Amino acid sequence: MLKEKIRNGKSGILLYGIVPPKITSSQDELERLGTAWSQRLGECECDGIVIYDLQDESARTKDERTFPFVHTIDPARYYTQYLHTDKEAIIYRAVGKYDEAEFCEILRHAASRLGVFVGASSKNEECKLHLSRAYEIKRLVAPHLCLGGICIPERHEKSHDEHLKIAEKTADGCEFFITQAVYNVQNAKDFIDDYAALECKKVPIIFTFTPCGSLKTLEFMKWLGISVPDFLQQRLQSSVDILQSSTALCAEMFDFIYKYALAKGVSVGANVESVSTRRVEIEASLSLLKEIRKIILKHENLGFYVI
Repeated sequence: MLKEKIRNGKSGILLYGIVPPKITSSQDELERLGTAWSQRLGECECDGIVIYDLQDESARTKDERTFPFVHTIDPARYYTQYLHTDKEAIIYRAVGKYDEAEFCEILRHAASRLGVFVGASSKNEECKLHLSRAYEIKRLVAPHLCLGGICIPERHEKSHDEHLKIAEKTADGCEFFITQAVYNVQNAKDFIDDYAALECKKVPIIFTFTPCGSLKTLEFMKWLGISVPDFLQQRLQSSVDILQSSTALCAEMFDFIYKYALAKGVSVGANVESVSTRRVEIEASLSLLKEIRKIILKHENLGFYVI
């Protein structure tokens, strides 16, 4: 069970992340998408799924958004009504979107035993509920919810305190963390170094990997704040097939991060994102999920794992 693996500090947790359909989707379209994804998820060998609760993030930067923001249906509704799957779900909640009454109601009728709270993307963003208050409400209303938080290695490059923020959020009740998509191994390595050296309760860190299907998607990833080193950007831009190249690159990065973290005694896992509606990109994410699972099993068979 996913919840038990998290609470036992198991290394090698493998997740698959998806985005709910657009809020403008018709009932027929919701059912069609739900059926298609239910079939895909039934073939996935992973510990659970992640369902995102999207927020605009335009207040975070003055740069123009690469793709327009699209509102999606509630992630818990998508899970309970349209995804007919036995996979456990980690439901994201962008807490700033909800007032206290709404948030309490959401937690009282939680569709899953696991969740991740996400704070505002910027100080300039309108916020109905702050992350600190969301933690307080969770302790009162849903004390048994297995709660996760967000880890952003890019912030560690600038402020060198992401490991301290993780320790603080762990003290607030977070039992695992999922990172923003990783394309900069050095940032991840530096974070692992500092986290491993910190005297605090250690919890699983699940690194996110996202195949990139086009140069425009690469531009959007950078808009989101994902760090892509120049040499990797050039590698992707000059590749014959950017999707295939990025998928192989993600597998390489996970292999390194996983081995490095195991050597440091830090439990890490992977979350493979599928945030595109293009079939070829969905298939690439499923292929990456299989490849990462092979990497995890290889190291477990060699006896290099953390419990």
